[in-house]
Amino acid sequence: MESGSFVANVAKDLGLEVGKLAARGARLVSEGNKLHFRLHRKTGDLFVKEKLDRESLCGKADPCVLHFEVVLVEPLQSFRVEVRVFDINDNAPVFLNKEPLLRIPESTPLGSRFPLQSAQDLDVGLNGLQNYTLSTNEYFHLHTRFRSHGPKYAELVLDKPLDREEQPEVNMTITAVDGGSPPKSGTAHIRVEVLDVNDHVPQFSRLVYRAQVPENSANGSLVATVTATDLDEGSNKEITYSLAQNPEVILQTFQIHSETGEVRLRGPLDFEAIETYDIDIQATDGGGLSAHSKVLVEVVDVNDNPPEVTVSSVSSPLPEDSPLQTVVALFSIRDRDIRVGGKITCFLKEDLPFAVKPTFRNSYSLVTDRGLDREEVSGYNITLVAMDTGPPTLSSETVIEVLISDINDNPPVFQEDSYILTVRENNSPAVFIGKVRAEDLDLGENAKVTYSLLPPKSGDLSVFAYISINSDNGKLYALRTMDYEAIQDFQFVVKATDGGFLSLSSQVTVRVVVLDDNDNRPMILYPLQNGTLPCNDLVPRSAETGYLVTKVVAVDGDSGQNSWLSYHLFKATDLGLFSVQQQNGEIRTLRQVSERDPMMQKLVILVQDHGQPALSTTASLNILLVDGFSEPYLQFRDTFKHPTRVNPSTKYLVISLAVLSFLFLLSVTVIFIIHICQKIKHREKFTIQEHFYDDCNFSNNLVQGGASGPISQPCPYEMCSATGTSNSEFRFLKRFMPNFPFPHGTGDAKTEAGSRLPPDSDRNRSRGSEGHAQVSDDYM
Repeated sequence: MESGSFVANVAKDLGLEVGKLAARGARLVSEGNKLHFRLHRKTGDLFVKEKLDRESLCGKADPCVLHFEVVLVEPLQSFRVEVRVFDINDNAPVFLNKEPLLRIPESTPLGSRFPLQSAQDLDVGLNGLQNYTLSTNEYFHLHTRFRSHGPKYAELVLDKPLDREEQPEVNMTITAVDGGSPPKSGTAHIRVEVLDVNDHVPQFSRLVYRAQVPENSANGSLVATVTATDLDEGSNKEITYSLAQNPEVILQTFQIHSETGEVRLRGPLDFEAIETYDIDIQATDGGGLSAHSKVLVEVVDVNDNPPEVTVSSVSSPLPEDSPLQTVVALFSIRDRDIRVGGKITCFLKEDLPFAVKPTFRNSYSLVTDRGLDREEVSGYNITLVAMDTGPPTLSSETVIEVLISDINDNPPVFQEDSYILTVRENNSPAVFIGKVRAEDLDLGENAKVTYSLLPPKSGDLSVFAYISINSDNGKLYALRTMDYEAIQDFQFVVKATDGGFLSLSSQVTVRVVVLDDNDNRPMILYPLQNGTLPCNDLVPRSAETGYLVTKVVAVDGDSGQNSWLSYHLFKATDLGLFSVQQQNGEIRTLRQVSERDPMMQKLVILVQDHGQPALSTTASLNILLVDGFSEPYLQFRDTFKHPTRVNPSTKYLVISLAVLSFLFLLSVTVIFIIHICQKIKHREKFTIQEHFYDDCNFSNNLVQGGASGPISQPCPYEMCSATGTSNSEFRFLKRFMPNFPFPHGTGDAKTEAGSRLPPDSDRNRSRGSEGHAQVSDDYM
C-alpha cells in the first residue's frame, strides 16, 4: 500500500465516539522501533505512514501481522491493534545461478534424476513459486518436487540414453512461474555436458542424515558427517563432497569439507528466525558421477534472549496526593525464547511505593501502592526487572523516571517556638529590631511565605502602632520611640501564610523587651526643691563628730544600674564641717562645731546615677548652727526667685509627704507636750522666761548669702529633743505660735487659742502657701 492509504477506522472498531480520540490524546505506540501507521485523531481513521513492503517486514513468514497499541490518556488506557499485511505479486522468481552446468555420464540409465537449483521468490502463498517448465528437448523432462521446509525444486529426468559421440552437450531452458495474476517468471539456462562412461556412481551411506544443533553453537561446530563410496577404481573412485544446489541462506550458514564430508557451522544460528535446515549434499567421483543426499538440521532452542520490556506510556509528573492504584505507566514484555524461557515474571528492583499489575497477556501497568510525599522523595527512578525461568535464567532491566509534583500539604514552620527581641528605649522610628523566619517544605508558590501581625484576642489594636512587619521577609520594625518607663515589654502574634490554593498557616508569639536608657535625672524627694525657699535645718553647736544633721532622699525613674544613686557634697560654706554618705545621702558632721564657724552653712548636694553617661541633679539646703534649741529658726530667702513649673508627679509626692508629715507632727506634738509638762514639774532646775521667743534677738548683720537687708522676723519652730544626749538626731517639723506662755504654778500648757501671733505672721504664711512653697514652710 502506498503512503496515506486508508486502513481502518480505529474509533469505530473500539466503540468510541468521534472526537474521543482527540479529547483523550490518543497516540500510537509500536512494539518495534518503527511505526508504519498514523492516526487521524479527529476522525479515528488509520492511514499508512509510508509504503509497506511485506517482504522486508516479515520475510517468508505468513501471515504477516504488525502489532502496535493505541494509548489513551485521561484516563490512561491502551488497546492492542493487529494489522495483517497481505502479499501481492510484486516479486518474480529468480535463479541464483543463471547457467547451471550438469556433467552426466553417457551411461546414465534412463529415469535417472538430477536435482536443479531452486528458484527464489520473495512472495508467499499463491504469489510465490508454483511451478517449473522446461524447454522442449528429446532427452529430459522436468519433475517438480517439494521440500519439507523451503521452496519447490525441479529435477531433470532422463528419458533417452545419452550418447556423447552423437551429442556431447545438451542445452535447455528452465522457467520458474509463480501463481500471481498476472504470473511472473524467471529463467535459467541449463547446460548438460555428456561424460565418458563411468558406470558406477557414488553411494551415500544414508539417504537422509539428521542432526540437532543448539542455536548458541559456535562457528566451526560439527553438525554432521556424510560418507559416500564408489565401486569404481582409480580416479573414478575419488569422491568430492559439495553443497550444490542449496539456497543462499544455507551456503551462508553451513560448510562441508570436500574430502571428509564433515558439515560444520559457518554462521550463527537463530532458532527464532529459522528452526530447521534442509541441506543437499552432493558426492562426485573422479569420473564426474555424482550422487545426492540430504542433511536435515534441527536447530535446538536455548534461552539466549532476555525478556524485552517496551514502555508505551508514562504519567509524569505525578501529584503527590494521587490515590492508591493510580496508573503510572503501561508496558509490555516479550520473550523471543517462548518455548524454553518458561514463565515470565516482572517485579520492581527496589522497595518503592509502586507495584506491577498485569492487565492482559504480556501487558502490565505500573500503579501506586503506597502514599507519596514529594517533601521526602521528589522523584523516582523505577527499575523494572523482567525475568524468565530459563535455564539459564535471563533478565533485563528498564528504568522509568517518575517525578512527583507538589501539592500544598505542609504549613509554614517557624524556626523557633517563640521569639524574644530587644529594643533600646528612645530608639529612632522605623528601626529594625529583629526577624522571624518560617520555612515551608512545599515547592514554588506553595512554599512562598507571607508574614502578618494578628490582632490580640482582647481587641486592643495598639500593637499595630508600635510594630510593623515586612510581609515578604519577616523583618520587624519599631514604628515609634519606646519609653522604658511607660512600657517595659509587650508581645504579639505573627502569622505565616503560604501561597497555596488552599493556604496553610502557623503562628508564633514574639515578645519585645524594651531596654532601659539612662534618660531620667535623679529627682529629689527631700529636702524639697521648689525654687522659692531653701530647706533649713538646725544643728546645735554642741553637736559632736558624726552628728546626723539630715538625710537627702532621691529617686530615679530608670532601672537597674541607671537607677543606682550616689550622693556627693558638691559645694559647702565649709567643706571640712559636713560630709555626705555616698550610699544613703545622710549628712553628718565631720568635726565638732566651733564658735568660729559661721551661723549659716549652705550646702549643695550632688545626686548622681550610674548610667552611661551619668545624669545628676543638685539639692540645696541651709544649716543653722545654734547654741540651743531656744534660739529661733531663721528663714532665709533667696535674693532671686525663679518661678518654675511643677511636675505633676512631684505635686503628688509632695502631697503624700505632707500627709505623712502631718501625722508625724501630730505624734511629735503629743510627745512634746508631755515633755514640757515634765519640765514644768522640775522648773527649779530650769529658768524659763514667760515669753519663749520675745527676747531672742539676732544681730543685724546676720543675712542670707547675697541679701541686702537684715532678717527682721524671727521664725519660731516646734522642736523635739531627746534628753540626756547632746548629739541626738532632731528635725524641725512645723511652725507653731511664737508667743507660747507657760502658766505659773501649773503643769498645764495654754491652748493654742490663747497664744498670740506677731503682726506679720499671717502675711508670712500666705507667702509660704503659694504653689509648693507651703510644703517648704510647713515641712522639712
